[in-house]
Amino acid sequence: YSVVLLDEVEKAHPDVMELFFQVFDKGTLEDGEGRMIDFKNTIILLTSNVGSDTIMKLSADPELLPDPAALAEAIRPELVGQFPAALLGRMIIVPYYPLHGDVLRDIIQLKLGKIVRRVRANHGADVVYGDDVVDLVLTRCTESESGARNVDAILTRTLLPAISTEILDRMAQATPFSRVAVSVTDGEFAYEIN
Repeated sequence: YSVVLLDEVEKAHPDVMELFFQVFDKGTLEDGEGRMIDFKNTIILLTSNVGSDTIMKLSADPELLPDPAALAEAIRPELVGQFPAALLGRMIIVPYYPLHGDVLRDIIQLKLGKIVRRVRANHGADVVYGDDVVDLVLTRCTESESGARNVDAILTRTLLPAISTEILDRMAQATPFSRVAVSVTDGEFAYEIN
């Protein structure tokens, strides 16, 4: 059993899409050495950002979300503009709804929890943060269209380097610490280590 995932398939060369006609029609694919590859027990997932603007517009109000079938129908013209209709006819289109506040908040808390565990494991110190930290990350995620992808970028480009610098300073001075407090001051992360 296998799962094949091709992310952002719209960026692939058109010949890649041609390969899938053979896979979807015959269930096999011939490799460069003439061997037949059997896709009998394989799920092929192709992701695409085609139609994402339409999905964002139609999903702007969580109370008025269209059902998946209506969403798939709404993005179909954009999909047909990017992919051959014959290929689309061989696939099941599953549109994904944008992530909204509560789900993003859960993702942020999971990522922050990973940082908490990492600092505790490596330095024996507790990392504490309040809802204001989660809110700031959430605000920055919703400012751009990258949503949850931006969580890692925000944490690895701002929060982690600052915490690491503070910890390294303490270690260089041989100053023990047992707590790292992260908060928000004037719209920016603030850190206190004691």
